[in-house]
Formats: sequence, C-alpha cells, structure tokens
Amino acid sequence: MFTRMMLNNLTKFSSKISLRKRDLNKFKNPLIEFKKISSSNKIKIALVFNSRNSLPTGNLKKLPQDFYVEWDDYSTIEAIKNALVSEKHSVYLVDEPSANDKIFLNIKPDIVFNIAEGLSGFARESKIPAILEKLNIPYTGSDTLTLAIALDKAKSKELMNYANIKNPIFLLAFSEKINHNLKYPVIVKPNFEGSSKGISNNSIANNQIELKNRIKSIIKIYNQPALVEEYLPGREFTVAIIGNYKPIVLPIVEIKFDELPHNANKIYSYEAKWVWDKPDNPLNIFECPAKTNTILKSKIEDLTIKTFKLFKCRDFCRIDIRLDSNNEPNIIEINPLPGLLPNPKDNSCFPKAACAFGWNYNTLITNMLKTALKRYNML
Repeated sequence: MFTRMMLNNLTKFSSKISLRKRDLNKFKNPLIEFKKISSSNKIKIALVFNSRNSLPTGNLKKLPQDFYVEWDDYSTIEAIKNALVSEKHSVYLVDEPSANDKIFLNIKPDIVFNIAEGLSGFARESKIPAILEKLNIPYTGSDTLTLAIALDKAKSKELMNYANIKNPIFLLAFSEKINHNLKYPVIVKPNFEGSSKGISNNSIANNQIELKNRIKSIIKIYNQPALVEEYLPGREFTVAIIGNYKPIVLPIVEIKFDELPHNANKIYSYEAKWVWDKPDNPLNIFECPAKTNTILKSKIEDLTIKTFKLFKCRDFCRIDIRLDSNNEPNIIEINPLPGLLPNPKDNSCFPKAACAFGWNYNTLITNMLKTALKRYNML
C-alpha cells in the first residue's frame, strides 16, 4: 500500500500536473544527451514484442485459455515493422523472453519501439523499460513506474480516489470469505491483467453466492487477488491519446453492447473481444466517433487527460470509461500499452480512433515514434 506520506506528496501535484517541455527537461539526467536526428535521418530501431507465434515451451503449468491473449500475432509485429521501414529506418526484431542487456548493447539502437507485455510477474510490463533505463537507451511509451501501477488495478484506483477521479467503488479480495457493503450487481476480475483476461460473460455477480464462486475461480485460475467493483450500468467508451506536452485526444470510440449475442452481459468480456468478434465474422460493435452531446464529450476528454497526466503516461495511452447511473463518466482501465492490431476487421480500438482522425496505420505508428523522439529531444 502507498504510505500516507507518499500519497500526500503525490496528490499535491495530481490536480495540476504540468507536462510542459521545460518542466520535463528539468528532471532529465544531465550527463546523458541522446543523438539528435533530423526528420530525414534513418535511425536504428529495436522492436521488442511478445508473439503468440513463439510461445514458451517446457514444463508449464496448465494455463487458462486467455493466458497469452495480450501477446501479438506476428501479423501485428510485421505491420509495425513495415510501417517503420517505410520511413527508411532499420528495424531489428527482439522477442521479449530473450531480451537482455547483451542483445541491446549489440544492436545499439537509437530507440526501442516497445510493445512487449511480458510473461510473468505483477510488474511484467516494466521488464523491458527497466533494462533500457539501466542502459540509457530511449524507448517509446510509458516508464517502469507507470506500467507497473497501471497493471495493478487496485493500486490504480487508490491513486485515482486520492486525486478525486471517478471510478467504480471496489474491494480487493484475497479470499472468497469477505464482508462488504458493495451494491449488487458487481463485476469480478483479476487484479493484474489486461486485454479482458479473466473477464468472461459470467463475471457479473448478482448475489453473495455468485460473488464467492467468482472470486474463488479468479484466485484459483490466475493465482492473484480478485478485484470486485460495483457494476456501472451506462454506456462504455475507450479513448486513445497521443502526445506529451499537449496530448491529442483522438475520436472517442463507443462499445455498442446491443451488437453482442442475445442475453450476453453488457461488458467487453473475453468472449466479446476474442470469441464472438472474429475477422471472418466481425461484430459491428464499435462506433467511432461516438455519438455524444458536447457536454458528455467534454467530460470524457477532460477526465481522460486528467488521468493521463496523473499516471504520467508518455507518448500514447488508451483509457476506458463507463457511465454510472447518473451518466457521469468513470475510469475503468488505463492501458499504457494499447493493442495495435493492423487489420480493421480485428476491431483494435487505437488504430480505429486514429483512422477516424485521418491517419492510416503507418501514419499512426510513425507518429508514435516521432512523439517519443521529440520527448527525448532527438527530433
């Protein structure tokens, strides 16, 4: 848990966080100056990833069916590589399980394009950034601390609560034997997962018996505490952001639950994301730009930017929002490593928002790279 002193120090700045360039530059290591490049320069990029096409082998425990769902198909890795190569850059592929100091020192990249989710541990997304920070190698995206906190749903919610950012009332369950004052229905999910891992169509609990069974299942299958939240009945949106000093909010995406199968719960579950919605039979589940009035659109964008700044996200992020019974937006997820599936039929939200903004896939990837280069004063 955060100590009260740490939280006090954090929240002194949470409501008025500045991302001005001169403010960030004050905290850079004065002994390190990264190579300046021009927009026409070719640079050397290491693309670090986890691929479902090269899963680990050996004596692994029986794993849940969604264990590797955060990892990318090789088609995504190849699409990102091709987008970077289209700008005449040299791209070296690095599979995360084999990534270490020696590999990066041999490649000597000017920057690393990081999409690695990691394999194990509750701070697994921080492994690659930690290595790169030790070696003073620039990389895209958020740093080790942001990635670790964002993956810890309960810690994220504690931080948001202290900064008065609306999110569902919750508890963290280490056992099914709990006493609580939450109002039913509730939704139960693993505390340290993303990409709808552990969130199935039956994750909604309407009574104590269902709640205990769901908590017990999460703890047994995923070997981690279960996050229990009051279910919000309103519309759901996801918002993509790119930038640092003046981050850009891309067109808002709404998830249309009416497109789900009859009697399905109105949640973006594993089934909704990976089973019912397939490239060969895609659901018309997203609407982008979302149809909102001016007031709601402003509330969603303001809440998204405030959360982006609170977590000190860098370069890009996707933030999920759901409306409560009063139609007020609440944060339900922070995604500093958003999915970047290139095929429009895969319904990947960040590329879909970029497309609505007028960017094709290659433009999105190159703009993500340029955003990081500018943050390091390399461009």
